[in-house]
Amino acid sequence: MNTQPVSKRLQAGFTLIELMIVVAVIGILAAVALPSYQDYTMRGRVSELAILGSTMKVGVMENIVHNGGVIGAGTDNCVGVALISSATRNTKSSSCVPSSGIIIVTGTPAAGDVVLTLTPTVNTSGITVWKCTAAASHFKYVPAECRQS
Repeated sequence: MNTQPVSKRLQAGFTLIELMIVVAVIGILAAVALPSYQDYTMRGRVSELAILGSTMKVGVMENIVHNGGVIGAGTDNCVGVALISSATRNTKSSSCVPSSGIIIVTGTPAAGDVVLTLTPTVNTSGITVWKCTAAASHFKYVPAECRQS
């Protein structure tokens, strides 16, 4: 019978290859997650433009109703519409075209310089219908209802 002691080497900590594998996995996850997060934050910033435009739509619709459901020359569809007085982090400017009631909201570079155009039309039932448009190059960031050219 062999009675010589067997020396056992206990592993103390991680080996270099294990640490390298962990670093590689974290790198892959970061490479996938970072662009998705950047797109997510940009869509959030552009949503601020859409929300601002929505608040302006109420004023235009009230003017259309007061004008007998008419949009066009000779009527001011922008009376009392609250435009932004100074630029914010995401919104550069907002404007309203009096003769047509078209609302234009322009984003800052932080919001991808997106320009949303909200156009009102009155259908045969007298209901105001809005069409939101943006440049095709910004479709990735704008709300779904604005992804029409």
